[in-house]
Amino acid sequence: MGSFSIWHWLIVLVIVMLVFGTKKLRNIGQDLGGAVKGFKDGMKTSEESKDQTTEQIQQSAATTPDKTVDVHAKDVNK
Repeated sequence: MGSFSIWHWLIVLVIVMLVFGTKKLRNIGQDLGGAVKGFKDGMKTSEESKDQTTEQIQQSAATTPDKTVDVHAKDVNK
């Protein structure tokens, strides 16, 4: 009772096609495909920008000299 057979899914598909129509289902499929493609492009762009940022940090760390300041404090209250 927990699993549906292929015939159950075919009947559900036919009912959905009758209710929504093939044109609307095609538009939904195109919208879903475009959203997935946009998501993949966004992830790819995010990874590229992360790599570029890491590379820039490594380059700036290698080119900038160490700016350590050695300070000796004096007690002014004496």
